[in-house]
Amino acid sequence: MTAPGRLLARITALTALALLASLASCTFGRVLRYRESAVDDWRIFDARAMHPSPMPFAFVEAPDAATRRINVTFGGRTFDLDEEMAKNDTLALLVLHHDKLVYERYFNGHSRKERSMSFSMAKSFTSILLGQAIADGKIALDEPVTERVPELAERGFDRVRLAHLLQMTGGTNYRENDWPTGRHPHFYYTEHLAPALLRLRVVDEPGTAWRYRSGETQLLGLALSRALAPETITSYMDRRLWMPLGMESEGYWSLDSDEGGLEKVFCCLAARARDFLKFGRLMLRQGDWQGTQLVPREWVAASTSLDETEGSPWDYQYAWWIADPRDGDFFAGGHLGQYLYVSPKRDAVVLRLGTSRGKWSREEWRSLLPTLLDDIVLTDVSAIGS
Repeated sequence: MTAPGRLLARITALTALALLASLASCTFGRVLRYRESAVDDWRIFDARAMHPSPMPFAFVEAPDAATRRINVTFGGRTFDLDEEMAKNDTLALLVLHHDKLVYERYFNGHSRKERSMSFSMAKSFTSILLGQAIADGKIALDEPVTERVPELAERGFDRVRLAHLLQMTGGTNYRENDWPTGRHPHFYYTEHLAPALLRLRVVDEPGTAWRYRSGETQLLGLALSRALAPETITSYMDRRLWMPLGMESEGYWSLDSDEGGLEKVFCCLAARARDFLKFGRLMLRQGDWQGTQLVPREWVAASTSLDETEGSPWDYQYAWWIADPRDGDFFAGGHLGQYLYVSPKRDAVVLRLGTSRGKWSREEWRSLLPTLLDDIVLTDVSAIGS
């Protein structure tokens, strides 16, 4: 190569390195670097911690919770539950029945001590926290968004109430897609969530139509963080939920940045499986925990009822999914197959964590979870006489 050719090659290489360095320092660079979200992403984000309880709550365990084998009939065939979960990217599967842990399995290198991201199950946990904040007089569901975020007054938000954001009927221009240049990955990876939220605009009449919009949950989080200040969302959750529930280990809220960061309430709570299961038990008991009403019973009822007023669908209430209008089951869900399924009629909760949904669609998981619950509950020898 001639001297001018070597010089051009060197300049090209340096330019490419400079471009890569620039990308690495911005949101789009992180999108390109990390690409699709993963269950251990809590390790790459700044975070605030909730602390393990000095008196952790211990589930009563059935003697065979870690060893019993279950056959499940679903989709026209019968299969061994352990084998099928392992083949379909499951990390953890836990079942609580009559307040006993009757089934507990970890797969694919996961363990009881490992943490996993909640993804959108965090929306449901944020809903619990909001119910507590309302009961504490910190905030009100019928407040306009501009009560807490006045910067949005010129963007149509004077017509949007916090209830609309909770129900995802706020009518914003947020679009839920995973294109690298899209708003959704930007919200996930940005170090500047508040400015990104302040660029949202209302484009449809609030309270008239539902569309899944993580950005509306995050805007609710911004309003909640201002209502709680100077306490952070993490600190409030630590005090009002994490410690009272007797969590056995640290939980981490991922932040957009380390200096005065905002919790990513739409996606990003990391915890151990048993600690996630405690949220399900709390909801199963209508907000009561060991005789203390941590969450108002009325809030739990409203979160899991059928109400299609103001544009909300029958199956999404206060950031909880309604599984079946006939039986009262409801659940929290995350996009990689995280499910916390609560069945009052069975007096049971099932938690599934995974790296993907495996071969089953969202709709199939919605049917599979109560099916496997039935098969486990029907063979729960430990519950006889309880």
